[in-house]
Amino acid sequence: MPGKRYRRDQSEVSCCLKYVIFGFNVIFWLMGLSILAIGVWAWTEKDTFNNLSRLTNIALDPAFVLIVTGLITFTIGFTGCVGALRENTCLLGCYAIFLAILLLLEMTAGILGFIFKDWIKSQATSGFQAFIVHYRDDPDQQNLIDWIQEKWLQCCGIEGPKDWDRNVYFNCSSEVVGSREACGVPFSCCKQKANEIIKNKQCGYDVRKQDYHGDSSLVIYDRGCLRAGEDWIERNLVPVAGVAVGVAVLQILGICFAQNLRADIYAQKAKWN
Repeated sequence: MPGKRYRRDQSEVSCCLKYVIFGFNVIFWLMGLSILAIGVWAWTEKDTFNNLSRLTNIALDPAFVLIVTGLITFTIGFTGCVGALRENTCLLGCYAIFLAILLLLEMTAGILGFIFKDWIKSQATSGFQAFIVHYRDDPDQQNLIDWIQEKWLQCCGIEGPKDWDRNVYFNCSSEVVGSREACGVPFSCCKQKANEIIKNKQCGYDVRKQDYHGDSSLVIYDRGCLRAGEDWIERNLVPVAGVAVGVAVLQILGICFAQNLRADIYAQKAKWN
């Protein structure tokens, strides 16, 4: 018995490795929980749970994307965190498998995206068209497209401002039914004026009319978001690639650390037996 007790006092498990895995995954666990909570809150605010039929394209719904992202992050963080803390080989194995699958999907998406550039462009165009059509129907999509046009890419529409004719409110024919936004564009298409503190929400009214007074190109962005997005990727190719490689390295390290910890746990169990 004393010999048995002595062997159990000698741990084969690296405390440093164990708590590194635990510490990193606590962060991801909490991040995933926060993202999931934000997505559920957004759906609750829109009363989506009671009106699922209102979802025209669930894959393009920002709240749904947040829910899925949060759920995946939460699950991976949970298995890594609890698996390391409790020295549970089953959870650590699931954690390594989840990371491996995620890494494989990311690599596949990157390769396919490089090979099928035109298909990716057509899908982006279709998605943006859906955003434009449902601009007034979904506040989350509206906020997203406003952020893209105003804050991120400084653009308007897909190919240009004329694309906003796809929206029933901004279509020029809507003028006959009293739409004040007819032949206009959202305020997010407008260029920021010097010393302007609060943006005029009506700055895009009538800018696509033939008899518009002044030069509309001085008021709104005339470059489409598709071209602006391509330019942004070209300008930021190195940072984007660096982030992608960094994420991949972290995932590979996570897989290796989890497998090493599992090996230590099995070695400890074999020593005790």
